[in-house]
Amino acid sequence: MSEEEPLSNSQVESLLKQMETDAGEPPRPGAGDPEAAAQVDSPEEASAGVGVAMPGMPQVRTVNYDFKRPERVGKEQMRAMHSLHEGLARSFGATVSGMLRTMLEVKLISVDQLTYSEFVFSLDNPSCFNVLKPEPLEGHWILDISPVLSYAIIDRMLGGDPHPVESLRRPLTEIETRLIGRLVTAFSVELTEVWRNIVQLDLTVERVESNPQLVQIVPPNEVIILIGLEVSLGRNRGMMNLCIPFNTIERFNSQLSNNGWVGYSKSRPSDESRQQVSQFIDDAVVDIVVTLAKSRIKTGELLDLSVGDVITTEKDAQSPLELSVQSVPKFTVKPGAHRGKKAVRIDSIIED
Repeated sequence: MSEEEPLSNSQVESLLKQMETDAGEPPRPGAGDPEAAAQVDSPEEASAGVGVAMPGMPQVRTVNYDFKRPERVGKEQMRAMHSLHEGLARSFGATVSGMLRTMLEVKLISVDQLTYSEFVFSLDNPSCFNVLKPEPLEGHWILDISPVLSYAIIDRMLGGDPHPVESLRRPLTEIETRLIGRLVTAFSVELTEVWRNIVQLDLTVERVESNPQLVQIVPPNEVIILIGLEVSLGRNRGMMNLCIPFNTIERFNSQLSNNGWVGYSKSRPSDESRQQVSQFIDDAVVDIVVTLAKSRIKTGELLDLSVGDVITTEKDAQSPLELSVQSVPKFTVKPGAHRGKKAVRIDSIIED
């Protein structure tokens, strides 16, 4: 382009736009230096303090700490509490199934640590809120039973077939409280048993409340361990929550550690437990089957069978028969009769 040639309109507009752009945006740091630009973090990372690296120093990741929810319970203690109350769920489910004479399933859902205020405000109101006194420990424990589960169990105790009830929201009556007390007593017995290897508890129910917010066993910010059990009764599902303030069991930290728990998980059976297991076994009904003989025939021969046909087997007529208990061979026997009924006489025991 010569010095005397004038600029066109399009060229003038392009120059004006370029001047406006250069005047409106300040130069970015490290715009011409790729290495400097790589050290500049995004605004989100800079504000959160994540991934910020200073020149000559390794990258450090910062983690937020909530002073309202301090982690006072160690991971080993939490694992021990989980293992401890898994056994509680199994034994309590078996006990209540026998008490209600129906199938009831109990699952350990969660073992968490949170503050007491968070626990209280997460519950239904009204609820079945049982305050337990765990002698010889100081303080109190809480056993909360959801209303849906409470009414279903009470209905079953009175001979009904409970159906899911979602709209029933009222406190338990005095009679209903006494009925649900049987469930709380059974829970206390099983809880005492699983804690026996750590501390010998004597659990008693001090009082039962319908409004959880009226009970203040510890300060609102005190750390508690929450054991969540899901109970299934037919089509009804409800939660049983056991609240254990950490300050009541803090002195048993060493026994609740992972290494210590291995030693405490094994104990010799007591005479009472032996007698209870023997009683359950004595009342159990088993099936016994005596096998006369076994053989194989073709399908065509099976279709041609008729009344009066004789089926021969490879088993010798004088050989003993096999008696099975619950489909497991246990004895060899010989057939006979006793008081006009078919009978067998045990000859020997089949060794495994």
